[in-house]
Amino acid sequence: METVRFRPKRQRGGGLKWLVIACGIATMLAVIWIGWDRVAPNNTVVKPDYGAEHPLLYHGQVIQQGALLDGEQIRLPISFVQEQLGLKEEVYYESKTGSIVLTTADKVLRMQTNALTAKLNESPYQLRIAAEVVNKVAYIPVQPLQELFGLQVRYNADTNTVSVLSAGDAVQLGAKPKGELTIRRGPSIKEPIYERVAEKQEVRVWSEADKWYLVQAPDGIVGYADKSSVVLTGMERVTPPKDEPAYTAWKAIGSKINLTWEAVYAKAPNPDAIGDLTGVNVVSPTWFELTDGDGGIKGKADMAYVNWAHKKQMQIWAVFSNSFDPDLTTKALSSTASRLKMIQQLAAFAQMYKLQGINLDFENIYTADKANLVQFVRELTPYMHEMGVVVSIDVTPKSNSEMWSLFLDREELGKVVDYMMIMAYDEHWASSPNSGSVASLPWTEQAVKKILTEDKVPPGKVVLGMPLYTRQWTEKKGADGKVAVSSKTLGMESVQKIIKERGLTPVYDEKSGQRYIEYTQDGALQRIWIEDSLSVKARIALVKKYQLAGAATWQRQFQSDDIWGIIHQSLTKLP
Repeated sequence: METVRFRPKRQRGGGLKWLVIACGIATMLAVIWIGWDRVAPNNTVVKPDYGAEHPLLYHGQVIQQGALLDGEQIRLPISFVQEQLGLKEEVYYESKTGSIVLTTADKVLRMQTNALTAKLNESPYQLRIAAEVVNKVAYIPVQPLQELFGLQVRYNADTNTVSVLSAGDAVQLGAKPKGELTIRRGPSIKEPIYERVAEKQEVRVWSEADKWYLVQAPDGIVGYADKSSVVLTGMERVTPPKDEPAYTAWKAIGSKINLTWEAVYAKAPNPDAIGDLTGVNVVSPTWFELTDGDGGIKGKADMAYVNWAHKKQMQIWAVFSNSFDPDLTTKALSSTASRLKMIQQLAAFAQMYKLQGINLDFENIYTADKANLVQFVRELTPYMHEMGVVVSIDVTPKSNSEMWSLFLDREELGKVVDYMMIMAYDEHWASSPNSGSVASLPWTEQAVKKILTEDKVPPGKVVLGMPLYTRQWTEKKGADGKVAVSSKTLGMESVQKIIKERGLTPVYDEKSGQRYIEYTQDGALQRIWIEDSLSVKARIALVKKYQLAGAATWQRQFQSDDIWGIIHQSLTKLP
């Protein structure tokens, strides 16, 4: 009998079930792993690579050009000092000669690349290391930068970093109260670690990025720390250097500056013929002129005038002009050598003629020379101050004229000079196509307001320049019906003579704030806006309204006999 064997049926789908289970487990493990990976911090430690042998760090940022080290002596790139440190005006570099000039309110330091000797004003100054140029990049030693500008510069040998702070900086500090503070390459836990800072050890906190701080460790390393780990502690402050200049600009005691310019041409004025200048406390003779592009100066000073002025208890602020030659001026201002030559000559003149001031009258200049003019004044002023000499500069009212106005950086000049004279005249100039006042009152006031508000020149430095002259305008109609306008300059007494001889009665012109006359002569209309006691008093009222340092008059020889007493009384009487 045949035996029948029975086999159990294989259950379909069993393998697929286990495959699904396995895949599910794998997926679950993957999810767990991914989740863990997302929250797991990167514990890799790397060394920062800042791209330089001696990385330069400022306010938490890595500067493109690193520092140079010579033993323990440090040099910084001049471009960094000028741009990032904001010392572009104070640190001047002339690449073609290797000259470097550092200026403060009372100091000028001159040095050359590859030279250890320098000069601080007129005294020798010894450098520990010289400035030098490497791969076309100029570097300056930190020694004078620390002494003159109060820089804080620290080198860390362990990390090879150089950290810089500016005078006046106030930096937030922070620390982790418990445990080490981790500093990473970027604002993420997935970024590698730069270093771990010990518990309670302070770091500089530079900025905030989402939930991270940009911090700097004590060894100079810059990176990111979890904001929740940092407790802000105190502030680190860099104290500015104590700057106590021995020089204080002269001020008129009990009054204001009452200056008159003395125009000196071919012949020196005879002091005995000048008469009594009631109330004038400063005379400013036009004695010195630029003669060549190398900085040569021609002088017309006169000891007889010096002795007369000093006997009258008047200060002498001699004028130095650029001869109003733009090309000559460009050349003379463009190099440290020619600027120094001018400064040395002016210093010699000041000593020789016992001057109390130098008044700069630079006019008709290309706008491209604006910065060089400021640099000249920056270099000149400390020399003069060391000698006790006042430095003032004449500026025009602001306008769009390149050669008359735009070349003047009034704001920067105002930071350097002791006084700034606004030459508030020639609203209508000699060859003006239209007749009008030399200096109407509204125009004058607007000139003052712009310099005080737009250029931020302190009112205690501003002296209002006033004209003692006017112009006689001739308007004559031609055959073509067009009116030809011409003018000639008249002093105060000449105008009064015309009024008297012609029996004229001046009328008040409200628009200009002046008295006005007109008459016909030889078929042409003659028009004069009068400078007299009325116009002078109105301008002195502006001096008081805006609390200016005083008034100046151009020029003495256009005077009337009574005008000095009127100016003096107006300046000294109470409002």
